[in-house]
Amino acid sequence: MPQQRTSPLRAVPGATPKERAALGRAARKKAPRSSHQAYEPPAGRTDPLAVLEAQSAARVPDLVPIRYGRMTESPFRFYRGAAAIMASDLSGTPDSGIRAQLCGDAHLMNFRLLASPERHLLFDINDFDETLPGPWEWDVKRLAASLVIAGRANGFTDRERARIVRVTVRSYRESMIRFADMRNLDVWYTKTDEDRLGAMAAGRLAARGRKRVASVTAKARTRDSLQAFGKLAEVSGGRLRIAADPPLIVPVADLLPDAERRVTEGQFRKLLRGYARSLPSDRRALLADFEPVDLARKVVGVGSVGTRCWIILLLGRDHGDPLLLQAKEADSSVLAPYAGASTYRNQGERVVAGQRLMQTAGDIFLGWERVDGLDGKRRDFYVRQLRDWKGVAEPELMPPRGMAAFGELCGTTLARAHARSGDRIAIAAYLGHGDVFDRALETFAERYADQNERDHRALVDAVAAGSLPAAGERENGPARIPH
Repeated sequence: MPQQRTSPLRAVPGATPKERAALGRAARKKAPRSSHQAYEPPAGRTDPLAVLEAQSAARVPDLVPIRYGRMTESPFRFYRGAAAIMASDLSGTPDSGIRAQLCGDAHLMNFRLLASPERHLLFDINDFDETLPGPWEWDVKRLAASLVIAGRANGFTDRERARIVRVTVRSYRESMIRFADMRNLDVWYTKTDEDRLGAMAAGRLAARGRKRVASVTAKARTRDSLQAFGKLAEVSGGRLRIAADPPLIVPVADLLPDAERRVTEGQFRKLLRGYARSLPSDRRALLADFEPVDLARKVVGVGSVGTRCWIILLLGRDHGDPLLLQAKEADSSVLAPYAGASTYRNQGERVVAGQRLMQTAGDIFLGWERVDGLDGKRRDFYVRQLRDWKGVAEPELMPPRGMAAFGELCGTTLARAHARSGDRIAIAAYLGHGDVFDRALETFAERYADQNERDHRALVDAVAAGSLPAAGERENGPARIPH
């Protein structure tokens, strides 16, 4: 009889559905569902600013002040950059012992509209820089806390925030229960597309909100390589190049002397050749029809500011056939000290593997490679298109009802992502049909939002005192998902 194949995150290989459900219910003894409300900073809690500074030590020094500047703007902006801080804090909270592939940074801004390879618009998780197997509760808690922090910024009442978290976590729980009863292939094929998004908007939002959803889905389709090309490229000195917008976008010709520039360009040509081997054969053939013409360093996100990120402009048949790729440095996940090191030797491959496992459909150019000697060190990168039909949430414009609807959408999306890798039957049995876990996370999210505000204040005070540098600029973003 052939050996049975099992999920690497299945707690008991070969267990029946009944045995898996029993395992989930038994996990309540180890970590009662009500225990998830707990969060108190331990007496020896690591200084959050020390965590940030440890990350900054490995980043491009002249970009670090931009990161701190963005994080000082608000508690929510701080939270977006504080995944490493929260990973440390979550490691001391109860968990069921059931693992899944984690996003690692599942705050509400990392759920967005994306394009499938078949050119359908989907709603999914977007950011996988920190992806790693770990306790599934960590992703749910990061999502719940982000909603409370965003709700506080909007002036929502305690009751309104509690309802938003409860709706979100209930959506995760009920979705996981639904996935537990589904066939494996049906779970894998489940997706939230434009039609489902419209149906949810019709049932949850007022007329104004429904119109805004229709508008943003239409706008997201325009945000592709052609749109990015029109915004980022220019003709200078008779040649096509990436337009400078320092310090956020700096072409390699403006960044380095000629000798160093030629070396760096050679390194990235080598990266493209090696990265192509991580793509399926049909994608390699497609990539081979493009020729690189320029390279620029780019500042991205909040938490990622200072990591080495480059955009590569390539052309196909002519100047009207552009492709913009983003090569982003991948380091160890912030979860690794607490959830265990990655099994992948290349951190870029870790990101790509996690993304392919958790996302319904991914970028056709998603791949990875390692570069030797860049800034004097061997560095791992993952590569994807710079822009391909993207729409991002704008929480500051959401009323309570809109944020609850968005949280509900995030909850079911996260459950689907976890169900693809973890033991969905055990997780569903652990959660159960009651709202014990939902209400526990209401309390946890408020408590952690308090901690996040204290940490944000510590950063603001350090910047004001001159202990940490900060540059006051604001990032531009992609199309926005409204309420």
